Amino acid sequence: MAGSGAGDGLFGVHGAALRVRSQRMGVLASNIANASTPNFKARDIDFQVALSSMEGRADMADAVRYRVPTQPSMDGNTVELSAEQTAFAENAVQYQTTLAFLNGRISTLTRALRGE
Repeated sequence: MAGSGAGDGLFGVHGAALRVRSQRMGVLASNIANASTPNFKARDIDFQVALSSMEGRADMADAVRYRVPTQPSMDGNTVELSAEQTAFAENAVQYQTTLAFLNGRISTLTRALRGE
C-alpha cells in the first residue's frame, strides 16, 4: 500500500487503521497460540509506525516489534498470556469501533446516492 496515502480515497485514514488493526490481531493471536512454545518470541505492531507505513512514510517491517517480558519463562518463551489477551481484547474493541465508523460512512454515502 505504499504510496497510496492513507488520507486519500473514500475512507481516509480509517481504512488504513482497519487494515493495521486486522494485522495486529493476527500477530496477537499468534502470540496467544504460541504461549507454550519454547523459545517463541512475542511480537506486537506499533500502530503509529504501521499507519505511517500505510501512508508510504515508513516500512511495515519497522512496525513489528518484539515484546520485552516482565517475567521471562525458563524455556525462553516471552509470551505473557494475560498481557496478550488484554492487548487482543483492546485491539478487537478498537477494530470494531473503526469498523462501525466505516459502516456509518458507507450508510451515509448510500443514502446520499439514493437521494434520501
